[in-house]
Amino acid sequence: MMKVLVLTDLHGQYGKVGSFMDLGPDMVIISGDLTDMGPLEPVIPMLDEIDVPCFAVPGNCDPKEIIETLEESGAVSLHGSSLTLGKITLVGVGGSNPTPFNTLFELNEEEIDSILTTAEKRVKPNVHNILVSHAPPLGTLDNVGDANVGSSSLKEHMKKYDLICCGHIHDDYGVKEIDGTIVVNPGPAADGRCALVTLGDEAKDIKVELITV
Repeated sequence: MMKVLVLTDLHGQYGKVGSFMDLGPDMVIISGDLTDMGPLEPVIPMLDEIDVPCFAVPGNCDPKEIIETLEESGAVSLHGSSLTLGKITLVGVGGSNPTPFNTLFELNEEEIDSILTTAEKRVKPNVHNILVSHAPPLGTLDNVGDANVGSSSLKEHMKKYDLICCGHIHDDYGVKEIDGTIVVNPGPAADGRCALVTLGDEAKDIKVELITV
């Protein structure tokens, strides 16, 4: 059994990181928007507060240089990467599909598809297959007004995963299961929101608790 703390959308507000860590996770996943258009200098001290393995992707509000910042830190940048930790396989893609706001880290759908396809070629299916993305899949936890603004490429890839950890849409957070894939957006960590995911020893043994600290 493993307890995974899922955070997203810190937007430079790091005062609750200690309270998040008091939940006693074995691992931390950060699904993007560590900053609010920068700066990058406070990111490494924040990550230093996380004393368990930490895996992160950038969000659309992060400068692209955050990938280098993550690589200089004790965390692991998952953007465009995949790795296997025992019964867990992680694949990551950061940034977001295009927004009306021309934010710092946006990718077109072809780029998102290419990044995922390349990363997925490096791994084999595992007991728990987890996608870490900033944007949600199209049609899942992606409502803004009357529109669905998630990524169509992520939707095409989602069936390969048991769990998708995402963020991006501050007002449409929660947990949904779509055709056997659990999608979780814990809500903005800047507001003290997080998710604690418990991974059991068997496939599909995944429990998600939304928490506010």
